[in-house]
Amino acid sequence: MIHPIPPGSRDVLPGEMRELRRLNRALIEVFEERGYGEVATPTIEYDEVMARGDGRASGAYRFFDESGELLALRSDMTVPIARLVASRFADAEMPLRLCYLASTFRAVTPQRGQLREVVQAGIELIGAPASEGTAEVVEVLEAALDAAGLDRAVIGLGDSDLYRQLLAEYGLEAGAQDAILARLARHDLVGLEVELGEAGIGEEQVATCVGLSQLRGGAEVLEQARELGGGAVERAIARLGETYAALEARGVAERVRIDMGLLRDLGYYSGAILEVYDPALGYVLGGGGRYDRLMHNFGLDLPAAGFGLYVERVHLAQMEEQRRARGET
Repeated sequence: MIHPIPPGSRDVLPGEMRELRRLNRALIEVFEERGYGEVATPTIEYDEVMARGDGRASGAYRFFDESGELLALRSDMTVPIARLVASRFADAEMPLRLCYLASTFRAVTPQRGQLREVVQAGIELIGAPASEGTAEVVEVLEAALDAAGLDRAVIGLGDSDLYRQLLAEYGLEAGAQDAILARLARHDLVGLEVELGEAGIGEEQVATCVGLSQLRGGAEVLEQARELGGGAVERAIARLGETYAALEARGVAERVRIDMGLLRDLGYYSGAILEVYDPALGYVLGGGGRYDRLMHNFGLDLPAAGFGLYVERVHLAQMEEQRRARGET
């Protein structure tokens, strides 16, 4: 007899669990070797705390406790760790290096093969200068990918403020901006062009946005973006150029691809953002970036950055890379 489980959830059997445990240990060892201490936070947070991430606690599962307090299952780990730092480490010596391995929960569309519960492994670096901090985060991310056997994985580097500032320059209202940003976050370039056309801006402005979204590569991308012009573009180029120079100085720029179309779907990012891809799979393995404003929401004026890897997806990529190494198709 088959007893169903909710859509978007799954069972893990012993063979896969052994492999996942090995991967989890390898990732945590990488983090700890680089000075990141592992922490754990409650699976349940106050909804008000989670909402400090982007003002909406988007995708969170909410419910009331016996006292009528509105609670939420954590939908990511960065917000709970920001809360933890503000509560437990406000007077600690900075920078503060923390890591985690935990399940997160988000309302999704199960028909698209998305999971409601996702195990994430990642780090948070609090209090390090912006460019240097981002470079350190990328260095640890590359080491984690190597530990998982994903030496072909690529890290996309973008700027979270570029399109918000660009669309504001074009005079678009908040609703139109949100629709366009959602298309970018989903990597829906066809839908992006449609939304831009319906926003009522000029053809040249549409062409600039579409052109930017398709620029990917090394440092030469920054000059290509500059040719498209505009104050928002110039500011983003300056930020990305500074970050890329810090990556080169640290010797970790080789696997990084500047992506002017990159946008994360979490609203707390500010400045540099990251996404991880492996050619063995057709979807994102994880991401991260800077979230300086989030710490301010918890009463601390501290720069911060981090990343989270989706462990199940990393495992799938790991298995595909192993098959490739054995010459299997």
